[in-house]
Amino acid sequence: MKKLFLGAMFTIIFIAGCTEQKPIPKNVDQNQLLEVSVVPTEEIEIVATQLSIPWSIEKQGDTFYISERTGSIAKIEKGQVERQRVELTKPLATVAEAGLLGFVLAPDFPQSNQAYAYYTYQNDAEQFNRIVTLKLENNVWREQQVLLDGIPSGRVHHGGRLKIGPDHKLYATVGDAANSALAQDRNSLAGKILRLNLDGTVPNDNPFPNSYVYSYGHRNPQGITWAPDGKLYESEHGNQANDEINEIVAGQNFGWPMIEGFQQREGMVTPIFTSGINVTWAPSGMDEHEGKLYVAALRGNAVLEFNLETMQYREIITGLGRIRDIYIEDDSLYFISNNTDGRGEQQQNDDKLYRISLSQLNN
Repeated sequence: MKKLFLGAMFTIIFIAGCTEQKPIPKNVDQNQLLEVSVVPTEEIEIVATQLSIPWSIEKQGDTFYISERTGSIAKIEKGQVERQRVELTKPLATVAEAGLLGFVLAPDFPQSNQAYAYYTYQNDAEQFNRIVTLKLENNVWREQQVLLDGIPSGRVHHGGRLKIGPDHKLYATVGDAANSALAQDRNSLAGKILRLNLDGTVPNDNPFPNSYVYSYGHRNPQGITWAPDGKLYESEHGNQANDEINEIVAGQNFGWPMIEGFQQREGMVTPIFTSGINVTWAPSGMDEHEGKLYVAALRGNAVLEFNLETMQYREIITGLGRIRDIYIEDDSLYFISNNTDGRGEQQQNDDKLYRISLSQLNN
């Protein structure tokens, strides 16, 4: 594996008009050196092909279930793709970035055949997101129960990631619906990370009474994952650049639209990693393994590895186009390309589910 180390420091600028911002400490990003260490594409296994705008990877035993924005679940066994219909009670929205997004199997899926889904829908002249339960019956997923409705939706920035945390709660990322002011409004669900009981009720230990809001001040959060020590991490699209990897703590304000990147302001949290002003990752789904965060990058066209000990990051996979989600099991890192979403350059038999050994990445 060829390695190239680029000792590139990120330049940081301030947004004009934010008079309360504090100076940036001189050493705040000196440990974020970029290392490029790319695996040759011929060494990456193709598990399945011809997916249709895939969004979330789930796996049960040897079977994959991948949500597709177009409104289906791709069931993959032994490399064969079977498209399972999803019957929803509201029509899917077709605006940019919208559709059937987050998807996670219930903890008791082998017995209940249930899952949780996040989708964008059209309601007359209005558009919203909702979180629902689905049940698989006779090879068809049917909407069963609405857990949370009326989540703001705009022309872009729907968020949409769903994950069940180690606390057995359901977490959802919600974008600012292209209305940045909503991210600072704790009475709005937009620009937030939400936390629900699995039955859709508000957990008693959420940071704000009778509120689903777990953290706020987010622009378009796209990925969440937990480390073994229970820490929650999130990936988020910045405004043009300044994409972020954040460590999430309940009740904290992550600053959008008042600050972004490494800018600082009283009472607001800065990210642990940022792409800076000259680089765009457009980070999406993510997972954790042995102290490292593995993050899908859309505009970055890469799988990125963030080392939480050294605070360095590197590109480990490129050349396959837009990457939407990542799923790690044992020594295997699975990821999906997203070149059929209208923003990528579609390659032959796209989109694809890939696999690579984590031990191979660290050789």
